[in-house]
Amino acid sequence: MTLGTEGKRVGPVSLRPIFSERIWGVETLPKWYPQPEAGKPVGEAWLTAETCVVDAGEFAGVSLAAMTRRFPRAFAGGDSAEFPLLVKTLFPREKLSVQVHPNDAQAGALGLGRGKTECWYVLSAEPGAELALGFRGEISNEEIKTAIANGTLEEKLNYLKVKTGDMVFVDAGTVHSIGPGMVILETQEYSDITYRLYDFGRPRELHVDEGLAVTRTSSSAGLVVPVAMDGFTRLVASGYFVVDRFAAQDVGAPLGLSGKMQMLFALGEGLSVESVAGIVALDPWRVLVLPAEGVEYSVRGAGEVIRIAQP
Repeated sequence: MTLGTEGKRVGPVSLRPIFSERIWGVETLPKWYPQPEAGKPVGEAWLTAETCVVDAGEFAGVSLAAMTRRFPRAFAGGDSAEFPLLVKTLFPREKLSVQVHPNDAQAGALGLGRGKTECWYVLSAEPGAELALGFRGEISNEEIKTAIANGTLEEKLNYLKVKTGDMVFVDAGTVHSIGPGMVILETQEYSDITYRLYDFGRPRELHVDEGLAVTRTSSSAGLVVPVAMDGFTRLVASGYFVVDRFAAQDVGAPLGLSGKMQMLFALGEGLSVESVAGIVALDPWRVLVLPAEGVEYSVRGAGEVIRIAQP
């Protein structure tokens, strides 16, 4: 399929999610998504996978990877022809493995591309829901190995209780795990490098030596205090992404950042995005990509929208 003439305006594109079966996933998804097949629990919905396709319009059926190669400035800031950020929703029915990810330099040295710094916005959380971030105190790699071998690594981890609306930053090298009883909107560098250190007795492969080689026993990971901005709330800012929350009103909330690629995630129904080109509906719990084309957008409708952008 021909994607069009270089330099043309692409406009907003809605992406179709891809659902990933996980041993720790759920068998009932939020109403915005199709339900899993019996016996195939879903743990993740990948909202900006390179294999996600445009849902409708001129580019319907074209993958995000193909769109980015054809329009690198609009979709990747022009620095590369690869989409920079992976956005997911996570549905843990059980604890995720205790894992760690390399940073950019470590991943590059291994020929693996980007590292993985990420953040988690808590879409919902049951009372007592918690996740693990780092360790309770100083610990050596040998002590970590011993704890893994004798099944006591859980006791060494630092636990953090979370509630709906919390934002958690997780820099690369931080050992972590997500617990059950919550739904997460994850934003990360586009990387799928995961080193599993401990899996709560499940018979899956571990990557202890590789994981410890990139582990930091102290980091800046943790809860992020939201900051009130002009017309929105900044949930987190890093060198890889910024995540904002808009409380859209009927009169319209301007988004700004017209020169940057943005991604919108609507928390409910009845929201839309307006520009000089017209109005586009925001489908709940999907990602609408606004390419970097210098177009001013505003959000209309009553409800909340999460905006993800490059810094």
